[in-house]
Amino acid sequence: MQVGPLRALVIGAGSRGSAYSEYALENPDKLRIVGVAEPRAEYRDRFVRAHSLEDDSVFVDWRDPLVRQRFADIVFVTTQDKMHAEPAIAYAEKGYNILLEKPMAPTEKECIQIVDAVKRSGVTLAVCHILRYTKHTRRLKEIISSGAIGTVVSIQHFEPVGYWHQAHSFVRGNWGNEAKSSPLLLAKSCHDLDWLQYIMGESCTSVSSFGGLHHFTAENHPDGGGERCTDCAVEADCPYSALKLYMPLVNEGKTGWPVDILTPDVTEENVLEALRTGPYGRCAYLCDNDVVDNQVVALAYEGNRSATFTVNAFNNVGGRKTRIFGTRGELYLNEGDREPEGEATIVTPPLLRHFDFLTERISYEVLDDHVETALTGHHFGDFHLVDDVITGLREQRPELIVSGPDETLASHRTVFAAETSRRECRVVHM
Repeated sequence: MQVGPLRALVIGAGSRGSAYSEYALENPDKLRIVGVAEPRAEYRDRFVRAHSLEDDSVFVDWRDPLVRQRFADIVFVTTQDKMHAEPAIAYAEKGYNILLEKPMAPTEKECIQIVDAVKRSGVTLAVCHILRYTKHTRRLKEIISSGAIGTVVSIQHFEPVGYWHQAHSFVRGNWGNEAKSSPLLLAKSCHDLDWLQYIMGESCTSVSSFGGLHHFTAENHPDGGGERCTDCAVEADCPYSALKLYMPLVNEGKTGWPVDILTPDVTEENVLEALRTGPYGRCAYLCDNDVVDNQVVALAYEGNRSATFTVNAFNNVGGRKTRIFGTRGELYLNEGDREPEGEATIVTPPLLRHFDFLTERISYEVLDDHVETALTGHHFGDFHLVDDVITGLREQRPELIVSGPDETLASHRTVFAAETSRRECRVVHM
């Protein structure tokens, strides 16, 4: 068992790297941030201040710490998607345990290389498949394992990306263009195909998929519209207006995601300047985006079992919706919805409904979770992920880390197969 906190080096001090590192500020007896590598000065400086890092542990390039003798127990690789494989492999070979932001990498070849490097080096790899770590997922697994619904035969799963989240992240943002990042199914929904694998308890045997980019194209640019929301004559009538999305948050004093993606120093002046000059102020119909805004995936598993997955942009941002069909009962999970309450918006807690075929009774569970933490994302899945990984390493309890290399590679291969199916319009057998 580890005596004292684990030491972590963070590669990439953006949104995810900063979020996971909050755990160290809240649990200094379990985790201590001892270094950071981040090329953007403003984000690097913010991270350094937050964790009181000394100059000799602050780096611009992720390669720089490799020349030193290993000085951390774990590295958080939270760079952009295309920058995952190289540092993950390099740090594995140096003997660092790894917390790797999903997706593992944009190609199957790179994913295999990461897994091979981890196994050769004998280090632990935990991929940030946060959905596996939530309270409601644990409860679902308990019910299924108990036999209460018999054998799971089929699952319907839906991820509502949300109209404004699509515009922020997958049109204007870092994940809008496949050549610069990865397909939407990998960048956003590898979580979901991995979760389906986890719930089903088996890897996929064959897959088919359809989808494409329907709405966010130049052909749908409104008459009289400008190139930027800040100089657009029809901006007030556009649901995807960047001014509509970001400025109310700033005016309410909210400085976290998504506005802190525009500027690390969130003020009205700085956000307006970012909208006038940066990528997040572009017209949503005139960006370089090419990822899908709607997609469906059909999956087959061993034993004539199946699942379907739907992801699209055209909805209110909310929790995932899942129906699980068993031989003795049915489960319905609503992860929560955004609902108005006066002038505010609340997120309802996850709700689980169980229908038993024998008794024909319906029971409900509100699966509210609350931890005193800043890591509230994904219904506190962010917290449970980091807590389980750090606890698993400190206490030598590998069973806590449920998103390791083999299971992650299997679910990523399903994503790659689904993309092949979508592009080539055929069933892909795994």
